[in-house]
Amino acid sequence: MDEVEYDVTKARQKTTKVGSFRINPDGTQERRKTPLAHSEVFLTDLLDQVCERMNHYQLEEDSVTREKKFKRFAPRKGDRMYKEFKKFHFYSDAYRPLKFACEAIIEEHEDEIFSLIAQEAHDLADKLCSEKADLCGASANLAELLDGTSTGY
Repeated sequence: MDEVEYDVTKARQKTTKVGSFRINPDGTQERRKTPLAHSEVFLTDLLDQVCERMNHYQLEEDSVTREKKFKRFAPRKGDRMYKEFKKFHFYSDAYRPLKFACEAIIEEHEDEIFSLIAQEAHDLADKLCSEKADLCGASANLAELLDGTSTGY
């Protein structure tokens, strides 16, 4: 959800023209500007592509609490290190369980994600986890997804 929130935040600064392709009797079309982040086409494309970026994350374990967490290690486009980073190629299947979990969550909770974005909610991950999809209480299911042992999806 951090990837979705990052792209939506960037898109909120841009607008796109939406409206009908019908031509009115006077020869005009009804077109209006709307924030790009509210565009159904933008959001659909975003959710279709976001899981491809899971290879930018790695699993880290906190040395004190032993809590395991995925953290982004790759710079984002526009960061100073981005050009240098793109010179390297990483060949690993280690991110595949995270990609699978991402795809499963998006498939299962797409409507809730759209709803949160429409409300211009911040902290999408927390809100989806605790309020909309109740994923926080289902940490066992997420662990199964990451281990590749889930039978629910």
